[in-house]
Amino acid sequence: MIGVLYEDDDVIALNKPSGLQVLPGGLFQQRTVLTQLKWETNNQGTCEMHKRPHPVPVHRLGRGTSGILLCAKTKLARARLASYFADGTSHIGGKIHTNQELGKIAKIYRALVSGIVENDKATINQPIGIVKYPGVAKGLYVASQSGKPALSVVDILERNIQENSTLVQVKIQSGRPHQIRIHLSFIGHPLLGDPLYGVGGQPRCLDCDFIDESFAEDGGYQRPTKPVPGDCGYYLHAHKLVLSHPITNEFIEIIAPLPSVLQTPEEAKEIATMQQTAQAVKVG
Repeated sequence: MIGVLYEDDDVIALNKPSGLQVLPGGLFQQRTVLTQLKWETNNQGTCEMHKRPHPVPVHRLGRGTSGILLCAKTKLARARLASYFADGTSHIGGKIHTNQELGKIAKIYRALVSGIVENDKATINQPIGIVKYPGVAKGLYVASQSGKPALSVVDILERNIQENSTLVQVKIQSGRPHQIRIHLSFIGHPLLGDPLYGVGGQPRCLDCDFIDESFAEDGGYQRPTKPVPGDCGYYLHAHKLVLSHPITNEFIEIIAPLPSVLQTPEEAKEIATMQQTAQAVKVG
């Protein structure tokens, strides 16, 4: 079972590992977060639990993205959480700032990007649209002036000159698909190891032939010959989620522990010290 970061009667926050798809689609029909949630619910020991619906994710994380995935356990919680995410996205255009739902949820990510980012802070408001792309039936999300508004605020945490990489924190209010990958590549710093998006917020390959994806193989689709959104290899982690509880309105802060590659040297040292202390107490 996926690790649980927070749970009450209405919501559950999971610590999704990189490489696990959230919802069935394309190549990934069986091994998904949703199928695991269904399995867990169906295998509960009491008849009362069998009558309860399984938790449902209220937003998505890319297959290669790790960290906090928020799920609703009731219909009311699902509807209200969905409104939080929808309202956060719909008000990016800058025309409305007084809606009561605005600010009820905030998502903070860690990412490792290629190259050295010069400015200590960057605000990216590049719209995101869709283009035709081989292996992606509904089209691929890319940076596009004719797309929908999106906003990312980037803070630099650590520059590694030797490795030619930069550790960043990204806060998003909107939630366009692959937004952080697209926005960081748009400013010239794709996620380190990202096989799909290159500089400019565009796919690295656009001049390739379309393939036939109309048939399935063992519950999935034939593997595309070019990189697709579900490919992994990049470093992106949903680190912190701050929200107003959908039922009680209580302020909640959920944190998913950072992978070592996304820790600053100071954080890594602090974590190592805490682990040594805990081990000493356990031995003693």
